[in-house]
Formats: sequence, structure tokens, C-alpha cells
Amino acid sequence: MSRRPVAVLLFLVLGVALFDTGSLTATVALAATAAAGSALAACALVAARSAPAVPPTRVRTAIRDRARRTAFLPQRDPDAKGRTRPRAPGRALPATTA
Repeated sequence: MSRRPVAVLLFLVLGVALFDTGSLTATVALAATAAAGSALAACALVAARSAPAVPPTRVRTAIRDRARRTAFLPQRDPDAKGRTRPRAPGRALPATTA
């Protein structure tokens, strides 16, 4: 989680708690914010622990399968095995001149 939203929330809560002392509205807002933050933290913890662990072999297999499905354009690799190198422009061949 990013630190910036947490810092902004903390700044707002501390502002309400310090400057609006004795007010029932401030107390209720502070309690609601604390309850929502605690519930969010608990949900994040439960979700993180319930995620299944993926074995490294499955990750490697997935990467290999994706590489096999990837389209290969042979014309982009003139040095590929079995391909002749394109000729550089030069003088015309005797068979092509009339």
C-alpha cells in the first residue's frame, strides 16, 4: 500500500482529533475511521493468507507455454538457421541484363 494515502488520512484524523476536542461528531468520526481502518487491515490479512501458493514449476511452465504460443515472424530474423543472407545491392547479374 502506498504511504501517501495513509499519510493524508492520518493528517486528517489528527487534525479532527486535536482541533475539535470535546465534540461528539469528532469522536464518532474518529471511531468510525478507526473501525474502517481495522476492518480493511483484517480483510487484507485474510485475503493475503488465503491466496494459494503457486509452485515455481508452474510459473516456469506458464512462461514456457506462453513463449510457444507467441507468433514468430521469420522475416524479422535474416540470420535464422536455414535462411540465406539477403544480397547487398551491387552490379546487375548477367542473366538479368538484356
